[in-house]
Amino acid sequence: MANLITTLSNHLVHHPTITNFHWLPPQTWGSTPLFLTLTIFTYLTLTITLNHTPLPTPNPSLLRFISTVHNLILFLLSLIMAVGCSLSTFSQMPNHRWIFCFPPNHTPPRGPVFFWSYIFYLSKLLEFIDTFLIIVSGSKRRLSFLHVYHHSVVVVMCYIWLSTSQSLMPVALVTNASVHVLMYGYYLLSGLGFRPAWKMLVTNCQIVQFVFSFLVSGLMLYYHFTTSFGCSGFLGWCFNAVFNASLLALFINFHFKNYAQKKKKL
Repeated sequence: MANLITTLSNHLVHHPTITNFHWLPPQTWGSTPLFLTLTIFTYLTLTITLNHTPLPTPNPSLLRFISTVHNLILFLLSLIMAVGCSLSTFSQMPNHRWIFCFPPNHTPPRGPVFFWSYIFYLSKLLEFIDTFLIIVSGSKRRLSFLHVYHHSVVVVMCYIWLSTSQSLMPVALVTNASVHVLMYGYYLLSGLGFRPAWKMLVTNCQIVQFVFSFLVSGLMLYYHFTTSFGCSGFLGWCFNAVFNASLLALFINFHFKNYAQKKKKL
């Protein structure tokens, strides 16, 4: 086990590209507000346009293959990000409080933890493909407000993580990536012809993730208001908290409509 952790650390923490990472707008690709704005605008424009445009029916086998590859990539990427950020956090943190509260003015967005935050940010752009696969497949009823809202605003959240060196970012990244391992694992198996019995578990884990984020936020707030220097990225955390609260409400509503009502009918 120790040899495995050492090997993983060498590749996911101590690699020169990871160790020397520094978020430096505009040198870092995708780090400018203009890039963020144009990316979200393009995503929303294409989503609305394609959703209201008659599209030719694609070859089912080809579409299934593309979807399977996409889900496999995001499954593996989510797993790597969860492991990489976990190992990087333990390697980079000066003390346990650092996990929850970055010291302001002393936590520039560089090093292994912020490298994985950057990869996480880029992965959210890759997840846009989810939307277009839904549209092309003709399953437009799956294209809910929750789906589009989540995919577009989460990119803003990840951008704020990096631009403000937001406290609690490592916890949020690891928990979210872990949930996505489960979610894309489910999609991957479904695409391969298996139907896992734990579909509802994915939604439950997403809800638990948001509840957990509010619980650990209490610890961050304690550190922020009981120390003279506070915690880095507090305004970014405020945005994150409002976003998570809105997602929690939407996911609870989704859970009720898709599971609770179905049970009543049975």
